[in-house]
Amino acid sequence: MIRLKHSKRILIAPLNWGLGHATRCIPIINELLHQNCEVLLASDGRALNLLKKEFPTLPHFKLPSYDIHYPTKSMILNLAYQGPKIIQTIWQEKKVIEKLIETEQIDIILSDNRFGCYSKKIKSIFITHQINIKTPISFFDQFIAIINHYLIKKFDECWIPDFENNPNLAGSLAHKTNLKNIKYIGSLSRMTSFERKKKYDVIAVLSGPEPQRTYLEKAIIEQSENLNSKILIVQGKTESKAKIYQIGDIDIIPFLTTKELNDAIMASEIVICRSGYSSIMDLVNLKSKALLIPTQDQTEQEYLAERLYLNGTFYYQNQKEFDLKIGLEKAKKFNGFNQTFIQEKLLLEAIENLLYQ
Repeated sequence: MIRLKHSKRILIAPLNWGLGHATRCIPIINELLHQNCEVLLASDGRALNLLKKEFPTLPHFKLPSYDIHYPTKSMILNLAYQGPKIIQTIWQEKKVIEKLIETEQIDIILSDNRFGCYSKKIKSIFITHQINIKTPISFFDQFIAIINHYLIKKFDECWIPDFENNPNLAGSLAHKTNLKNIKYIGSLSRMTSFERKKKYDVIAVLSGPEPQRTYLEKAIIEQSENLNSKILIVQGKTESKAKIYQIGDIDIIPFLTTKELNDAIMASEIVICRSGYSSIMDLVNLKSKALLIPTQDQTEQEYLAERLYLNGTFYYQNQKEFDLKIGLEKAKKFNGFNQTFIQEKLLLEAIENLLYQ
């Protein structure tokens, strides 16, 4: 393998919207470290806390928070209402990035869905699986695509964590585009499958924006009382003040590192999680059975859950209709990912082209 004579300083900047953007950067960070690069981390909130726990020795920096909330049941209204704040945050993080480039002598930026994390001074890579963003009203999709593509074109390359041809994971979200700077890098997952003695009937791996994360956690706890099942809930809370506790047969843990979570999932019969894209990429490697619960009114997750249901991979329920007992019974009848996705070292090739060309 080719090695750098002089290590490059690379800034990894994932969006703090759930934990998925941060977790799927972990295999990228590991490969960059393997290539003798100097990696620096930048994000905010739970995403930054997660990366600090995973890589405690790496330098880290706080970026402005998008702080997205869901005050109404309409995703369109929520984003429209907070649009000015989002634009302001993009502008603010752009200023922070330009300063970091100078003070930390950054050579390359890899931004996972942070539109302000680029610079004309250095190589800038955008990571996303949503080339074509879906909304509850398809009329707006084309308008949003224009804005999305305009922002992506500001980066030198757009890395898509999926496969260019069938079979693929993201469907129409990541395909059929006129963008010229895209590169498919295959599935990104920090998880591996191995044999492990079962300890739990169910593991619920929670993430995503509030208050929907909390709503799902409460629903699982309330509906598990009469199941007579051993359940582990991983809350996805990276705050140091979060505590471990038990309610009956339920173990509740705020956060697990990659190794701990991987071990816990393999010790569980079935996984409950959001149908976020990073969770789906993890399930590819885990080969686990799962019950998917899309974040309410998040069209992308609803699309992915329905797509996987229709091709016989996973059962899913909408959060409004969540029934734990029925959901688990039906989820057991689905096989999960039983097809093999050929990675062909796509990520390694993308990183080597980035570093050595």
